[in-house]
Amino acid sequence: MSSYLLRGVRPLGGDPTDLLLRDGVIAAIGPDLGSDADDETTVVDGAGLVVLPGLVDLHTHLREPGREDAETVESGTRAAAAGGFTAVHAMANTDPVADTAGVVEQVWRLGREAGWVDVRPVGAVTVGLAGERLAELGAMADSAAQVRVFSDDGHCVDDAVLMRRALEYVKAFDGVVAQHAQEPRLTVGAQMHEGDVSGVLGLTGWPAVAEEAIIARDVLLAEHVGSRLHVCHVSTAGSVEIVRWAKSRGVDVTAEVTPHHLVLTDELVRTYDPRFKVNPPLRSSSDVEALRAALADGTIDAVATDHAPHPSEDKDCEWLAAAMGMTGLETALSVVIETMVETGLLDWAGVADRMSVRPSAIGRVSGHGRAIEVGEPANLTLVDPQARWTVDPARQQTASRNTPFAGREMHGRVVATFLRGRATVLEGQPIEHRELV
Repeated sequence: MSSYLLRGVRPLGGDPTDLLLRDGVIAAIGPDLGSDADDETTVVDGAGLVVLPGLVDLHTHLREPGREDAETVESGTRAAAAGGFTAVHAMANTDPVADTAGVVEQVWRLGREAGWVDVRPVGAVTVGLAGERLAELGAMADSAAQVRVFSDDGHCVDDAVLMRRALEYVKAFDGVVAQHAQEPRLTVGAQMHEGDVSGVLGLTGWPAVAEEAIIARDVLLAEHVGSRLHVCHVSTAGSVEIVRWAKSRGVDVTAEVTPHHLVLTDELVRTYDPRFKVNPPLRSSSDVEALRAALADGTIDAVATDHAPHPSEDKDCEWLAAAMGMTGLETALSVVIETMVETGLLDWAGVADRMSVRPSAIGRVSGHGRAIEVGEPANLTLVDPQARWTVDPARQQTASRNTPFAGREMHGRVVATFLRGRATVLEGQPIEHRELV
C-alpha cells in the first residue's frame, strides 16, 4: 500500500504540521517528517490547506438499481470523493426499492467495487415505500450491508401506527428511522413554498406546517417508545424550534439540513427555472437564517446533501412537469464554507463535527468521523479555503447536470481526499479506479 506525506497542512485549521499516512492509518504527525518517508511515499504540498476528517453524507441518492440514466453507484461515489466525502448513505428509493436484504447488499457491493467511498445503504421503512406495511428491517440490519438507517425518503411515513412500530423495531439493533417530514394531505399539488412569492406566481404552496406537524408527532412518538429519530432535510424555522424543544426534553432526535437550504430562497422560483424545484421547497430568507443559526448552535446536527440527480429530460422542461431535486455532493463543502465559516458561525472544528463526526455517529459508521490523531484511520479531506471556482455542470463528476449552482462562484475547494490512506482525489481530480486497486 502506498504512503503519503502531507507537508504543512493545518488539522482543523490549526497550526501547520506534517501528516504521514501509511498502511491505512495516520502513522505520524509532527513537523519535518520527511525523514520518516521512504522512496514509495508520495509527497503532497499542503501549505495553506486545511485537513478535515473525511466527510460523511447521511442523504445521497445514487439511483442504482433502476435509474442508471440519472446516476450510478460508480458516478455518484466518484462525485462524492471529489466533494471530499469518504462515506455516503445511499437512499432507498431505487427500482427495485431497497426494502430487502438482497437489494441493500447489491448497493453495498457496487459501492465496494467502485472503491471511491464507503457506501452504507439506507433501508426502506415500508415495503415499496408504499406506507402500508413494514419492510424487512431486521433482515437488512443483519445483512452484509449492516443497515442502521431506515427511511422512505421521498415519501413520508404518515401513518402514526406504522411509524411507532418502525421506531420500536429498530431499537433491537440500534437503528434509526429517518423521516421525510411531509404531511401529504397538506401538500397535494404543491409546487413551492407557501408564502408571498407563491401567491404572486399563482403556484400551489407547500405550507411550513406540513413539515412541522409531522416532526412534532414523531418526536412525541420517539419519546414514548424510547427510540432514535432522525429528521431529514429540515427546512423551516418552526421545525428548528420543535427539534430544539424535543432535545431540551431529552428526546433522542437528530436533524439534518441541506446545503441548498442554507443559501437559496423561494425568490429564485420567480425565474421558473426547474433547477430550483426541490423537495422540501426552497423557503424564505427568515427560514434560511434560522437554519444557519440552528446548525451553528447544534440544534441541527448535520449537513446532508440530499444529492438528487435527474436526467436532462426530467429537468429541462416547464416548471410544473419538472422533477424535484438538486445535485449537491461536489458543492456541499463550498456552500458550508461560504455560509457558515466565512460568516463566523462555525470554525473548522465545527465543520468537521457537522459534516463528519455527527453524521458518522448518527449512521453508526465505524472508522469515519474520527479525530486526526496517530493510529486513526486515514479518512481525510484536504481543503483550500482560499480557492474560488465557478460551477460548470459539464465538468462535474456526477452523471446529471441539475445543479442549482451552475455559473456561481464557490468558496473553498477540495484538493485531495483519502480513503483509508489511499488517495481517491489529488490536485482536485479523482484518480481512476484502476489506480486504486
